[in-house]
Amino acid sequence: MSAIAGGPGIAFESVDLTLGHTDILRQVSMRVAAGSVHALVGPNGGGKSSLFKALLGQVPHRGQISLTWPGELPGVVGYVPQALAFDAGLPMTVMDFMGAMCQRRPVFLGLSPRWREPVAQALEQVGMLEKAGRRMGALSGGERQRVLLAQALIPSPDLILLDEPMSALDEAGEAIFEKLLAHWRETRVTVLWIEHDLDAVTRLADHVCGL
Repeated sequence: MSAIAGGPGIAFESVDLTLGHTDILRQVSMRVAAGSVHALVGPNGGGKSSLFKALLGQVPHRGQISLTWPGELPGVVGYVPQALAFDAGLPMTVMDFMGAMCQRRPVFLGLSPRWREPVAQALEQVGMLEKAGRRMGALSGGERQRVLLAQALIPSPDLILLDEPMSALDEAGEAIFEKLLAHWRETRVTVLWIEHDLDAVTRLADHVCGL
């Protein structure tokens, strides 16, 4: 499905999530409008990332989470985690990482011809194409965050989940992120965005929920 068709509406109905003996989420209900930029704010440990994991089916939960897609088939879901955990000593370049994210072909065989242009376009969108041959471990935190944004663009998402994507970005990176948000809004992509920067949320989000 093309992102032009738009992303889904999302409904969370009385969602509970327990890890061990700790209640992480209790009776969470909210709706995310299709094609909107919807921000989640709240204290650290408040369960925002856990709500993402429940939506992605990574943790068991009670209650109901439903997605209403505009077409007959579900679209593409992109996800940008809060940080990238990896061994900085690995000889993995930015291009190797992008290949590992978008294809089943082993990294040592290189990027398949099918993905070369989409990967190049995604890296160019986040200002990292010139550093495609750089080792991931040699990048700054902000540059790694840009690469994480790039991998979520392949294939083009209809729903994108962002877990504090601005946390490591410098001023130039923040400008790139704002352009991505504007593009997603224009193409009716549904964006669910965890963020602690209330000024950014006030400027850039269509709707805000506190958790």
